Amino acid sequence: MKHQNPGCGGGHDDPAQTLQQALANISAEIHPVEGFECVATRDALDRVLYAPVHSTVNVPAHSNSAMDGYALLGAGLPAEGERAFRVIGTAFAGHPFAGQVGDGECVRIMTGAPVPEGADTVVMQERVRREDDHAHIGSGHRPGDNVRMAGEDIKAGAVALEPGLLLRPAHLGLIASLGIGEVKVRRRPRVAFFSTGDELASIGEPLGPGQIYDSNRYTLFGMLQRLGVEVVDLGVVRDTREDLEQAFQLAASQADAIVTSGGVSVGEADFVTETLDKIGEVGFWTVAIKPGRPIAFGRVQGALFFGLPGNPVSVMVTFYQLVQPALRILAGIAAPEAPALVTAVLESRLKKKPGRREFQRGVLQMDADGTCKVSPAGRQGSGILRSMAEANCFIVLPEDYGNVEAGAEVTVQPFAGLC
Repeated sequence: MKHQNPGCGGGHDDPAQTLQQALANISAEIHPVEGFECVATRDALDRVLYAPVHSTVNVPAHSNSAMDGYALLGAGLPAEGERAFRVIGTAFAGHPFAGQVGDGECVRIMTGAPVPEGADTVVMQERVRREDDHAHIGSGHRPGDNVRMAGEDIKAGAVALEPGLLLRPAHLGLIASLGIGEVKVRRRPRVAFFSTGDELASIGEPLGPGQIYDSNRYTLFGMLQRLGVEVVDLGVVRDTREDLEQAFQLAASQADAIVTSGGVSVGEADFVTETLDKIGEVGFWTVAIKPGRPIAFGRVQGALFFGLPGNPVSVMVTFYQLVQPALRILAGIAAPEAPALVTAVLESRLKKKPGRREFQRGVLQMDADGTCKVSPAGRQGSGILRSMAEANCFIVLPEDYGNVEAGAEVTVQPFAGLC
């Protein structure tokens, strides 16, 4: 990481990187955290798989019926006309037929039941005419129909799941189907965060002159919790060189990554940049997005550092667009999913100047005919958190866009795909 010294003409004065450039530079600096723990399969949801899961059994364990119907030898199916097969028994899931099926014979079979010895085909019951103890079956069937072969999903000894996978409910079911009760998962990244500013008061404290309650710590806490990392809340740090340096030292000693809000602009009381110049290194200070242009990325004594702006909406935009993808890489997810994007029809005009990628708050709805429509969610100022709370998506406007008229198609990033 190339060190930039904001006090010597670099950093803040450098041209802002595009979002894509910033993401690429961040990704190049991050390696997954080391270490693992063994957890019960039921407790592995949303954890990152550390080691491959090998199957000790065939899945399915035996050839079984995919339908309710009649099991028989496929070679005996009629090429034309109809043939009567004598029904010699019934097979249920968990209660297989114990005998053997011969030529001209069949077994009534239920979905999931093992295919009896001597049979290799199941004819679905809707295509069978039953008379007493005979099943009359016509032409048009093929040997092997409606049979799930043993091991066709996973063979014994094969790798069922690869490392780096973020485990979802279907993965837990797959692991359980192999009879495995415990898996190795990568340890969770530890993320320390704090807010900076003498103007900030914590909930429960009376507001002094010019003070506001610290909302950023609560939005950051919520977003970090959704990612499943270990959260270290260091509270509000005052705007002094000594307090900031002490907070950074403490955070770096406890965490893999540090996230701060406020203090990354060039104001006289913004000592974050000065402290970083002393005990850390910074790769970049600005990204060409709105809101959220002033954002710092670097390291403090080995820990990753993300210095987010102080405005509440800017904190959320920069977290979702830059910090969240980075923390997913840090967590060891082999192929982090990109946020979902949809196309929607804009219902009212949007103002924009070319030059930066904008993330405007919007309300996305779907008409009865399936058409997605989006409208702005109130005022778009970077300090207006209410419109962020009322929104359910970002309206993403590329760098080269100017004003966008109603009726135009725009790209939308639903919040549901971000967290």
